[in-house]
This record gives sequence, structure tokens and C-alpha cells, in this order.
Amino acid sequence: MEPNWLHIANRLQRFKDCHKGGQMVLICNGPSLNKTDFSYIRRQHTMGLNKIFLGLSKYKFYPRYYVAINEKVIEQSEAQIKKLNCIQFIPPQSTSSSLQESALTYWMKTDLPPKGFSTDLTSGIHQGWTVTHAALQIAYFMGFQRVLIVGMDHRYQYEGLPNDLKTLTGPDPNHFIDSYFQDCVWNNPDLNQSEESYSIARHAYELDGRSIIDCTVDGACEVFEKRSLSEVLK
Repeated sequence: MEPNWLHIANRLQRFKDCHKGGQMVLICNGPSLNKTDFSYIRRQHTMGLNKIFLGLSKYKFYPRYYVAINEKVIEQSEAQIKKLNCIQFIPPQSTSSSLQESALTYWMKTDLPPKGFSTDLTSGIHQGWTVTHAALQIAYFMGFQRVLIVGMDHRYQYEGLPNDLKTLTGPDPNHFIDSYFQDCVWNNPDLNQSEESYSIARHAYELDGRSIIDCTVDGACEVFEKRSLSEVLK
């Protein structure tokens, strides 16, 4: 059954400028999270991605918002996502999924052309080859003036071509915990397309007088302004 997009858009409208002028920390899932000082983060508005729930006890923090758009990630994480006590943004799920709309679960349209930047969440988002790009569009719609990114290492070990569907055997070297994608199916990253999406996001933010700052420890992405968390949040 086709999702009721008008209903979905009406539900999402409540988030328009709900944090206007505010600051948020966007928490990606790279190994550098293990070198990140979460004492700077815990009192901030936070948005976690994909399998961040695997690190909540380890890092002693809880996100206010959660985002996942990859079908395989959502399939693998359905039970854990359902247990999250925070607002979740995901694509519409099949009737067989337990991830139906609820007080905390919000569906969003994710089938706009991959390349682009949406300033209106009610109309959908551009996936941009990375969940980080999706999250930046949600944060923009919420009105955040400044987004700080951590855990976006932007370097991966993998075999095959970008976007190939692969099964990872053995420990996962690309995320903050070895079991992240261990013995799971995942899509190889597409760093070139991701960088193009990040450039589009940066332009959209700066055009409106906003900013995105990459606070990842030793991150390899060169698209955003780089500063340390301690420098920004001290």
C-alpha cells in the first residue's frame, strides 16, 4: 500500500524550526568515536545515526534524535530501533515491520533524486549516498544554526566497487565496534559521491548564514571547516 504522504508531511511539520538558532552534535559511527570526549557532547542536542545504539552504554550518552535510511541497516536493527526512547526518522516500512509510525517514530520520504539538498523535510530528502547527508537536511529543517559532526572518519577498508552489496566476514574495521557489520550484509561506501553531497550541504547552510563544523578526531573528509570539540564547546 502506498504511504499516505500528506499524513506523513503533516506529522513532520511540527519539527519546522523547532530548534531555530540552536546547535546540534551529529554523531556518525566511525572508529574515531573511541577517541572522542563525550563529556563535551552530553549536554548538547544530539542526533545519532544507523547503529549508534551499540555505543550508548559505552559512551554514556543518549541521542535526542535518530536517523536511518539504508534498508539493510534498518532490517538488521529493527528490534533495537524500536526500543529507542528518542525521536526516530526513517523511511516508511512495510506492514510486516514493527517500525510503524508512533509517538516517537516519524516516517519521511527518501526517494527524491539522490543528489540535492532539501530544506523542507515534509517534501522529502535526498539520500546523497550517506545517512549523514540525510541528517544534515533534517537538522536544517529544524532550524539549527550550527551542526558539529563527530565520528565521520571518511575512510574505509573494503573490497569491490562503491555501493556494491557485500557480506563482511570477520571484525568490522570501519566502525566504532568490531561487531558493527560483522557477518552482515552492507553497501560499500561511495566516498566521492558522499563528498559531492557534503559540498552541496555546506553550500546550503552557508547560503543561509549557518555552518557545519567537522569535529571528527583525525577525520579524512576535507569538505567542512575543521575544529576540535574542545575548541568549539569548551
